[in-house]
Formats: sequence, C-alpha cells, structure tokens
Amino acid sequence: MSKTGFLWQTLFAGIVLVAYVDFSGAKEASGEACVTPEVVADYVHAIIEADRTLYASLVVERMQHHGKDLVSEDWALKDKLPLPAQMLQFAGLEVERSGIGLKYRLASLWPVDKNNGPATDIERIGLQAVSDDPSTVHTSTIRGNFKAIFADKAVSEACVTCHNKHPLSPRKNYKLNDVMGGIIIQFPLK
Repeated sequence: MSKTGFLWQTLFAGIVLVAYVDFSGAKEASGEACVTPEVVADYVHAIIEADRTLYASLVVERMQHHGKDLVSEDWALKDKLPLPAQMLQFAGLEVERSGIGLKYRLASLWPVDKNNGPATDIERIGLQAVSDDPSTVHTSTIRGNFKAIFADKAVSEACVTCHNKHPLSPRKNYKLNDVMGGIIIQFPLK
C-alpha cells in the first residue's frame, strides 16, 4: 500500500469511528449500547497493527530477502523507503494534523530515539504494564482524553535485526514477537 493509501485508510477509519461514537456510556434512545472508548481504541489499534505488519512483511522483509537494501533509517537522505516504525510515526503525525483529535505514536522504555520514550509517568507505567503482560491494554482517562497503550511486538525479523544492531539501541537481545514498546492511542471523549 502506498504511503498516501495508508494515511487515508487510517484517517478515514479514525474519522468514522470518532464521528459515530458516544463516549458517555449511556444508551441511545433505541436502547442500543454505545461503543466504549476501549472498543474504539481496539479498532484503531487493529488498523495500525495490520498496516504496520503488512508493510514490514510484504515490503521490508521481501526486499531484504531479494537482497535489495531499499529501507533505511535515513530514507529521505538516501532515496530509500522508511522503516516500519517510521511509517507508523509518520502516519500518526498525519492523522494528528487532520485535527480530528485522534493521536497515536510508538513509545518504548528502551527507545533508539530518545524522543520515543514515555512522555509522562502514566505512559511509563503503561509501557511497563504491557511489557510485563503483552495481552493487557493499559488505559487511562485524563482531562477528557482517553489513552490506550498496546504492546508493540517485534512483528518481523527486520524489526529484531534493526534494533539489535542499531548503535543507539539500549537493548540488543530482541527476538521475534518480543515486546519492544507500545502503541499509544489517544482521543477526546467528547
């Protein structure tokens, strides 16, 4: 999928979900239950995770398997493609610029780039929680904003190799499916 297709798919899903959700937890006039913020976060996470996993496996790993070194951390300077983590971060910035209130990003207790560390104590606690138990989702609501932190696992050998060999990586013993950090999703409740 092209970068533009990826961004529009993610943006469209976020707009649809946010536009049709009543986060109060109250029942609609018809008696039907409204979608909870946890479910919305699950929907957004499913889209992000699918796009990232497919980019990593269908693009990055495929190129590496064929001996093509077309993916680089310095992609813009070297006329190459961004890493899967960079694609997720760029898409998150693009969605944030849309102004709908949805934000998402990667963060880690062991970031290669210090800017990708936890921004708050709540994020630090959430990242530790999903690191300890990847099946959990750490959620919080502060000042009308819902935040969910999902475990971010090494979805391909490309992730493992990149982090284990990176000179700035504080951890160099990742294996496939290890928790590398978290995907943080945030949106307003009203």
